[in-house]
Amino acid sequence: MKKLLMLMLAVLMALTLVGCSSGNGGGETPADNRSEVQKIIAEAQGMTLEELAKKAIEESNGKKVYGVGNSSRGKSALPLFIEYLQSIDPSYTLEFDWQQPKNNKIFDQLTADGLKDTGTFFMTLIQDGNQIESKMVQTGVLDTFIPKEWAEANGTTPEEYQGYLPLQTLNKIFEFNNVNPDKQYANCWDFVYEGEHGLFMDIDSEIVGKNFLYMLTAPQYAAYLKDAYDKLPADKQAYFKTTVDAMEKDAAELGLDENGKYSLAWIKLWVNSYNAQTDDGPICNILVNKSAVDQFGLLVYSKVRSVEETDETSVNNLSVAAYQNGYEGIGGYAYCHYLFVTDNSPFPWTACAFIAYMTETVDGFSAWGKDLGGYSSNPEVAKATEEKFHHSKGESAKVVCDTTMDRGYDWWINNGKLVVEDPKYCASVAFTVGSWIEMLDKYTPE
Repeated sequence: MKKLLMLMLAVLMALTLVGCSSGNGGGETPADNRSEVQKIIAEAQGMTLEELAKKAIEESNGKKVYGVGNSSRGKSALPLFIEYLQSIDPSYTLEFDWQQPKNNKIFDQLTADGLKDTGTFFMTLIQDGNQIESKMVQTGVLDTFIPKEWAEANGTTPEEYQGYLPLQTLNKIFEFNNVNPDKQYANCWDFVYEGEHGLFMDIDSEIVGKNFLYMLTAPQYAAYLKDAYDKLPADKQAYFKTTVDAMEKDAAELGLDENGKYSLAWIKLWVNSYNAQTDDGPICNILVNKSAVDQFGLLVYSKVRSVEETDETSVNNLSVAAYQNGYEGIGGYAYCHYLFVTDNSPFPWTACAFIAYMTETVDGFSAWGKDLGGYSSNPEVAKATEEKFHHSKGESAKVVCDTTMDRGYDWWINNGKLVVEDPKYCASVAFTVGSWIEMLDKYTPE
């Protein structure tokens, strides 16, 4: 029996060795299921910006590219990119068209274009991590390219880096009209207190706002809400307690942690109370007016940069909630503009070079860098951008005051307690928490 067992083991080992050798050195190579664009990206990730630029010149000289994005400023960045390529080869020319679809149509547009063998769009700048994950990446419409020198600036390599490539992080923050000095917002729960109706872009028209609500249920941000609740005065705690307690069962059914009931309570009260607006620009214009007494909003920080000063409107009428002494809880939320190469890109080398240019140079980021509340994902570019525009001193705005002095990315993440979008988490709760949110009653102004 012992001899028989040894014989069987020997045969099994021989078969195993044959199986291993036939996949590698036996003449056949493992199947490479990557697309042609993905193969180019793998090569491009080992190259410098200058090396990519030379590839782009070879590929697209005299041609025309089509880009698409949630930000219109891709149209401002492309001419600078062309000038950069011309500094290497003065004979280089490139025509371009940049599209900015409205009403969240960019996903439909990219999906339709992705069905072609060779697409129209060579790259995209896109927001909404949830739909990017579920509709663009998992379906193979978009490919991530991580520039070599960008990765090095972030202390990693393209191969080690996990996640999508962000061009920038933007923040949307709580701001309030300060004409009435007796009206203060000292805690993020004050924004959902009785009678409050914050101005906010509707979550059905700008989906990153819905991602903000999804992210509130993540353990880190649920803890922020719980801590802020604990620091409320007794009368306000008593007001919110009924809703918090009522959410305990829902939180358990949705698989949230022990603080999930605080998240759901805040979300429910927010959805039931916010005053839906079409855009952040009009929200800002309302809040800076003397007549907007006791009103607040949750809006993109950069809007304060362009306020027109008149007798009735001034950025001095506006305060940033998180900048107030003793403020407790979340100061707003943050989301990213991500850069991708389309999987059927007609000019993949040019796409990689353009993406590297925007993320690795101050000029490349300058179309966005002039604004407050938008932070380059490259720490070296972020530092140089601050030195150029002096956001922390308010010099990039028309009026220098506390509201226009941007305290910077690190402050906002750590002290301002921004709720930061995580595409994978948003996608994981989009059905469960998302369905729960859809069942809530929205506030309708009388």
